[in-house]
Amino acid sequence: MTVPIHKPAGWTSFDVVKKLRNVTGFKKVGHGGTLDPFASGLLMVGFGTHTKKLNTFLKADKSYEVLIRTGMESDTMDITGKIHQAQKSVHLSRDMILQAIQSFKGHQQQIPPMYSAKKVDGTPLYKKARKGELVERKPQDIEIYTIDLLDFTEDTFRIRVSCSSGTYIRVLAHDLGKALGTAALAEELIRLRIGDISLEESLTIEDFIEQWKLLAA
Repeated sequence: MTVPIHKPAGWTSFDVVKKLRNVTGFKKVGHGGTLDPFASGLLMVGFGTHTKKLNTFLKADKSYEVLIRTGMESDTMDITGKIHQAQKSVHLSRDMILQAIQSFKGHQQQIPPMYSAKKVDGTPLYKKARKGELVERKPQDIEIYTIDLLDFTEDTFRIRVSCSSGTYIRVLAHDLGKALGTAALAEELIRLRIGDISLEESLTIEDFIEQWKLLAA
């Protein structure tokens, strides 16, 4: 079986897999696409022979909602990293933000961040980053289909993004800061959709455990 799970912020994707493996007793449990520990939202989890189908979700288009804070940056491009204040800050306006986000629509290339699960020579980049290593990464072809402004303050703005597989929203947040003439990072991130499956269809870990206990009774 394949189950849409609502991953809570603070859990790694592997934490979810490990928890559900222990609950169900399945030896083979996997997920269809890493979701950053600080992020929450939709994570597809496969059990048994259905782990072979998870590649479909890896390649699927995705949708996210992200809160971006300007005036600061970090080595991870999100709120969990080592924070540095920008030398220059800006007071955001709707027109400024709209002009910046519209420039990121369409086909483009994006360099994967060092703090990511992408593997180079068989080792995840984040493990190399933690050792202080800097690895040359090849730009990846991505596409941002839609990018909409939801709300904003003087130093934050929230957007909803629909994009191709392989898009790093943390990198988008960082690059949007550059486009606005300052620094920026992702403060909150929620994955809303993977392919045709939405977050509304997902189960919390607690709900999954409760339903599994009823089925196993």
